[in-house]
Amino acid sequence: MSAALLPLFVAVPLMTAALLVIAGDRRTVHAVGLLGTMIAAVGAAVALVFEFRSGGAMAHGVSSWPFGIAIPFVADMFTALMLVVTGLLTIVCSWFAIASGRAANVYFAPLVLVLTAGVNGALLTADLFNLFVFIEVMLLPSYGLFVLAARHKGTLQQVAGARLYVTLNLLTSTVFLIGVGFIYGTAGTVNLAELAGLATTEPTVAISGAVCLFALGIKASVVPVHGWLAAAYPATSPAITALFSGLHTKVAIYGIYRVYAVLFDGDSRWLWIGVTLFCLTMVIGVLGAVGEKTTRSILAFHMISQIGYILLGVALFTLAGLTAGIFYLLHHMIVKASLFLSTGAVEVRYGTGEIGKLSGIAKREPVIAVAFFIAALSLAGLPPFSGFVAKFTLILASVEAGQIAAVVVMLLVSLVTLLSMLKIWSGVFWGNSTSSLFDCDDAPAVSSAPSPLGGVATKQAPAASSNVVAERPRIGMGLAGPAVVTAAITLGLGLGAELLLGLSAVAAEGLLDTTTYVQAVMGS
Repeated sequence: MSAALLPLFVAVPLMTAALLVIAGDRRTVHAVGLLGTMIAAVGAAVALVFEFRSGGAMAHGVSSWPFGIAIPFVADMFTALMLVVTGLLTIVCSWFAIASGRAANVYFAPLVLVLTAGVNGALLTADLFNLFVFIEVMLLPSYGLFVLAARHKGTLQQVAGARLYVTLNLLTSTVFLIGVGFIYGTAGTVNLAELAGLATTEPTVAISGAVCLFALGIKASVVPVHGWLAAAYPATSPAITALFSGLHTKVAIYGIYRVYAVLFDGDSRWLWIGVTLFCLTMVIGVLGAVGEKTTRSILAFHMISQIGYILLGVALFTLAGLTAGIFYLLHHMIVKASLFLSTGAVEVRYGTGEIGKLSGIAKREPVIAVAFFIAALSLAGLPPFSGFVAKFTLILASVEAGQIAAVVVMLLVSLVTLLSMLKIWSGVFWGNSTSSLFDCDDAPAVSSAPSPLGGVATKQAPAASSNVVAERPRIGMGLAGPAVVTAAITLGLGLGAELLLGLSAVAAEGLLDTTTYVQAVMGS
């Protein structure tokens, strides 16, 4: 694959978004345009993975302007893997949105494509200022998607969540831009290739880089600036929650890995700070889930906890630690999306995700129940799923680095995670079915009303027929399919972990020794 094609990862989604706006309210055209563009992007990203299977990097200066003027696009194995997984998650989340009716708005597909362009640009750029620009390109359509999720009149929770999300991200972007300005003022450049290793010798550059890392830490929801995610993510629709979980925080995590590897050259003097913060993130995140009463709130807090695991890899900054961290990052993106989509399917169909209001769903919805069960066990780190491989390799890397306290924290947090997953399982999927939630042909009349979360809440007389549980599942494959596909992927990654571990090791080597990355950018 030619390096000159890298800008197309940004240009094609933007052009398709513009064409879909011009096309007007044609749902089939929008669905084909959105899914077709994303499938092509994933195919191109897979080609990059094959290109870098033995290492290396490629870079291109947009429009062939001279180095230092052109916007640099650069890709290596880490970038390629992220492009594959973010593209895949966008496909399954868009599929879910189409099936649930959330993609019916004429602006949904264009906004998702603009979001994709921002994500791809942030992953590909080798310039800190352009990283800020592409993060903003990500955020602007995200604000629009929050509004669309509320449809006509949003609930108080949706309005408060959207307000918090917008305010927090505007503030964080400002902090990041200040850090970039400090770097330019002290080093005279914001190009990562020219900044390589400079923070190890120049204290002012190190302080400026720390400001950027702090801003990325807020976006990644690292303790103590983590509460916004748990409040904002459950306030939108299930499809958008799943989409944001796989894109926004993960781009910030990618930025932390990349900036610390290149700008700080993995400086070991500051790693203890990361180990401390990320262990606290694991603990506080999982404890926050204990008192929550809805499925998405519980999963949002667990998302914070798992971010601590992912970032521990960069805090170790060894080959084993970076390999485990990258594997964990890719695994978590898939598993967390699967959990949000499986519980989201129940929420869309039955109008609520509150624990205790539903029970016995597994008897009526065995497919979605199995998908949730697989993803839940994977999140808790049980074999044979990808979560077991991710946690086991991270534990081994921590032992190798002498971080025994981190190992103890990981094991204890995994236990509480499993208990929380069982809380959702017993409160929603297991137990006796609630007949008042179901209807059938010979049951009394059912009144229905649209739910603010996108489903239909049904109210039925208590004298419903007792055999309604035996009816066919009410969640079709349109809604269940995305969760099933992602659950199958986590099982496949667990059984065939050697392949992804090998690719993650190649990506980790590129972070340990950034020479190839820097030379590619300098020669672009």
